[in-house]
Amino acid sequence: MSSNKKKKSFGNPPLSIKLLLLLAFIGAIFAPNGFFTGHRTVILEPTVAKVTPIVHVKADEIMATATVTGKVISSGKMPISGAMITVFSADNSRRITAYSGADGVYRLAINYLGKLKIRVRTPYFADSETEVLIKNGETVTVDFITNEITDPQELSQSLTASAHAATLNWPKESDRATFISQCNFCHQIGNSLTRVPRDKAAWEAVVDRMEGYMVLVTNDQKQMVSEQLHQAFTGEPVKAIQTWDVSPALVNATVEEWNAGDGFSFIHDADVGHDGRLYGVDEGHDIIWELNRKTGEILQVPQPDIDLPLGGKFSGLALPIGVFTGKHGPHSTAITDDGRIWITNSLSSVLMAYTSETNTFESYDIAADSLYLHTIRKGHKGRLWFTVVASNQVGVFDPETEQLDLLDLPANGFSRWLTDAMFPTLAKIGSWFPRENLPLSLSHHKMFNQGRDIMNFPYGIDINPKDGSAWYVKLYANKVGRIDPETLEIDEFDTPEVGPRRPRFSADGILWIPGFDSGVLMSLNPETREFKQYKLPTLAPNEYETPYALNVHPETGIVWMTSNMSDRIFAFDPKSEQFTSYPLPTRVSYLRDIVFTEDGKVCSSNSNLPSYAIEGGLGGFICLDPDKNNN
Repeated sequence: MSSNKKKKSFGNPPLSIKLLLLLAFIGAIFAPNGFFTGHRTVILEPTVAKVTPIVHVKADEIMATATVTGKVISSGKMPISGAMITVFSADNSRRITAYSGADGVYRLAINYLGKLKIRVRTPYFADSETEVLIKNGETVTVDFITNEITDPQELSQSLTASAHAATLNWPKESDRATFISQCNFCHQIGNSLTRVPRDKAAWEAVVDRMEGYMVLVTNDQKQMVSEQLHQAFTGEPVKAIQTWDVSPALVNATVEEWNAGDGFSFIHDADVGHDGRLYGVDEGHDIIWELNRKTGEILQVPQPDIDLPLGGKFSGLALPIGVFTGKHGPHSTAITDDGRIWITNSLSSVLMAYTSETNTFESYDIAADSLYLHTIRKGHKGRLWFTVVASNQVGVFDPETEQLDLLDLPANGFSRWLTDAMFPTLAKIGSWFPRENLPLSLSHHKMFNQGRDIMNFPYGIDINPKDGSAWYVKLYANKVGRIDPETLEIDEFDTPEVGPRRPRFSADGILWIPGFDSGVLMSLNPETREFKQYKLPTLAPNEYETPYALNVHPETGIVWMTSNMSDRIFAFDPKSEQFTSYPLPTRVSYLRDIVFTEDGKVCSSNSNLPSYAIEGGLGGFICLDPDKNNN
C-alpha cells in the first residue's frame, strides 16, 4: 500500500551551527592543559619579583586632632536630622562626614588641619558650604542654615541615580531584568554621566562599546535597551518623591573617604592587611593602592610585568579604552595567616601573593584555559578558594604545598556547555585581532537568541565555618554549589532567580546572598536548603537597588550590604529582620567587597566605572564607623 506522506527531514544544519560545533570540538581537544578533565591537579612554581612603591599621597607631618561641632537648621529654623556634614582636607584628598541628630546637632572629630571646606548636604535642600581655619587641638563651632531647593532642574540633579533610572519604562519584566543584569554591573545607570541625553543611534553605540566588556545581549535586547534609554533620558527634570529613612543610629556614625588613583582607575576590591592598612587592587592599571589610615599616606605599588598584550588574555575584546591599561587586571583579595595578600588577576589568569614588608610578588600562572579569575577566600587549612568566571571553574590552591586543584563545574545545558568548550579557544583566536571583539562575534549568544543565558558565571564564593566546605553561586545560571573540602565533590542546586552575586557566611553557618537582579537580600540554610528573601528598602516604590556584595560582622552578626543605585550602605539585623540605611556623602558611590577593621570600621572601595563619573572625579577607599563613640 502506497502513501503520499513524506518522511520528515531535518536537512543540513546551517553553516553557522556547523562552525560553532567545530570550534567547540577544537576547543575541547586543543584547549591548553585540556579543558574537559573535570579535575586537574598540578604543582605550580612561582616567579618572584620585587617592586618599588611610589608615594601617591604623602603622610601627615603631625598627628593632628581637632573637632568641628554645630547645628543644622532649615530656613524656617527647624532642626534637620540626618544631615551629612563633611569636612574636606586642604588638598581635597580626604573627607570625613558626620550626621546630625534629631536636634540638628552634629559633632565630628578630624585629623587634618588648615583652611578647610565644610559642606552640609541633605535631601531636598541645597548644599551649603563654608571655609574655616582649623588649628591643632581646637574645637570649632560651625552652624548651617539650609534652604529648600525650588528649581525643578536643580532638584532633579540632586536626586540619586535610582530616581532617574526609575523613569525607564520596560515593556516586559524580562526586559527590565536583562537591563539590570547587563547594564548595571560596573556602574550606576542614571547618574550625571549615564543619563546624558542621546539619540537612539548614539545609545546603540554605547551598548556596542559595553559589549566589549562582556555585556551579553541579543540583537533584540540591544534595540530594546537603546530605545528605552533614549526615551527616558531626555534631560527634562525628573519628578520624584524619595523618602529617606533617618535612623537614630546615624548620629553615632561617621564616614571617612580617601581619594586614590586617577579618573580612569578601577579600584575593585579593598582588604585589610595584618598591619591595619587598606589594600585596594586597581583592575584597570595593574596597581595596588596601599592606604595608611592613620597618617593618610597612600603608596602606589605596581604589579610586575607579564608577557601578554594590553588586556591580557582578553585583548581581543574592546575593553573600555583608557580604563584597562594593564595586563593583569587584579580583582579580588584574600589574606593568609602569614600576612601575604593573595590577588586574583582576571585578565592574566595569574594568582599572586604580595608581601608588603619586602614589596615582593610571587606569581602563579593558573593556566591558559582558565579565564577571568574572580572572588577569592581563605578556607580551612590555609587553602585558597577562587571562582573562575568565564571558564566555569573553581580553583583550590594550597600556599604551603603550592598544589592547585582546578575543578570544572557543572555545565547546565548545551548552550552553556558550548561556551565552556569554545570560549578559551575563542579568546586565544581573538587575541590575534586586538580589540575587534571577535570572541563575541563568533559567540552563540546572539545566534541562539539567548543573551546571558549561554554562561554560568560562577561569581562569589565563601567558606562554611561549620564544616569548611566551599559554597559558590552562579550569577547567570542562578545556582548555588557546595564543594566538599576533603573529596572536592560538587553538589549544585537552584536558587530563586535573583542574580546571586557575592555571598558570605555568618558565624552560625547561614549563607547570606545579595540578589543583584531583583534587589533582595537572601539567606540560605545549608542544612535544610531553605531560602528566605528580604526586599531591600528603596527610596521610592518604583526604584530598584543593585546589591553587589555583603559581609557579616563576626561579632555582632549584622549583615552589611552595598546598594549602589542610591548612594547608601545597608545594615541588616537578622534578629529583628530590620534594615538601617546609611546615606553616603559622595554622589555616585558604587561599592564593592566589604571588609571589617579591628577598630570597628566597615570598609570598601568606591569603584564606579569610570571613576571620573564619581563626584569629585576620583574613586578610592571608604570606611563607615557605626559607633564613633567607641573609637
